[in-house]
Amino acid sequence: MKIMAVDFGDARTGLAMCDRTEFLASPLGIIQEKSLPKTVEKIVYAAREYEAAMIVVGLPKNMDGSEGERAQKCRRVAGMLQNILPDIPVELWDERNTTKSALYYMNQTDTRGKKRKEVLDAAAASIILESYLTYRHNQQKSAEKADE
Repeated sequence: MKIMAVDFGDARTGLAMCDRTEFLASPLGIIQEKSLPKTVEKIVYAAREYEAAMIVVGLPKNMDGSEGERAQKCRRVAGMLQNILPDIPVELWDERNTTKSALYYMNQTDTRGKKRKEVLDAAAASIILESYLTYRHNQQKSAEKADE
């Protein structure tokens, strides 16, 4: 199933997509938009264009598991997406440390300046999606073992 991940931000929102086999998560790019309704509209457009069968929205929890204002905005985005795309499941996924992981990757690949800003949010969306795909894969393995 093709799954699209969203790393929502006030100014830039990263998007990533996996292949139908759910093996490879790749960055799609970023949406540069400050208006929440316009951002959601552009996410919907991308989901339709890339034929997403599911959308995973990163949920930025605090390290203690609590949720702040940013998490509430992400919940709102997920709700808006679900209302507009009722046939596509929308899930929230804990994204703690994904931006830090993306920054680490940028440092390792010596990505700097304007290029860094352009790819950071899409890289974070890819990390969110990779984490979610690993979870799905492990759930499927557990279900298969239970059936044996």
